[in-house]
Amino acid sequence: MKKLIAEFIGTAVLVTLGCGTAMLVGCDPSQGSGYLLTALAFGLVIVGMAYCVGNISGCHINPAVSLGVLMSGGMKAKEFFGYVVAQCLGALAGAGILAAIFGLGGVTDMTGGFGSNGLGSINGSIVAGLLVEVVLTFIFVLTILGVTSKKAGHGSFGGLIIGLTLTLVHILGIGLTGTSVNPARSLGPAIVAAITGNTAPIACVWVFIVGPLVGAALAALVYKFLEKENA
Repeated sequence: MKKLIAEFIGTAVLVTLGCGTAMLVGCDPSQGSGYLLTALAFGLVIVGMAYCVGNISGCHINPAVSLGVLMSGGMKAKEFFGYVVAQCLGALAGAGILAAIFGLGGVTDMTGGFGSNGLGSINGSIVAGLLVEVVLTFIFVLTILGVTSKKAGHGSFGGLIIGLTLTLVHILGIGLTGTSVNPARSLGPAIVAAITGNTAPIACVWVFIVGPLVGAALAALVYKFLEKENA
């Protein structure tokens, strides 16, 4: 239960600070400061949460990461499903917190949908969106599996490496899909946006569930192959 609470809190913090920063500063590629601030916000949250709840739950705070760990033999199926539920509830809580803050404070949401992901920047192309999310998630999860491997020996620097990698994939992905690489992070804001009258994010949210999960599965398969060959 403590692991699930840690995953709930970690995912809520990720959505609150990451999506909240996007809502506040915007994610227009032509406005570099807001773009980079959003990328840094997501990466720095991972760094902070890794050293906060990492020793409790592993700080997955992402169903795609949990899938990669499951396929790599790092957790059981029952635990995986518990993690996913906790992460999705945490994302909903984070998006709810943002709705309350921005609503009560009368602050303009520069993203128009609580920092939710979309396909507008790639002309609504589902194939391009899926490809972006598969590739970026593959890179992110492959890094996590390598950094957390018992053979890696990165010690206390693991959280920093993972956070910087998330920042990196956001720098490319924000201008394309808003960067998900995390089904829970996409689902929470999309649901809250739909509740408040903006149904556009929820219509394509499946892309940001399927893409990251496929990318994570591929990363797990590739890493298992590489690790076996290196044994």
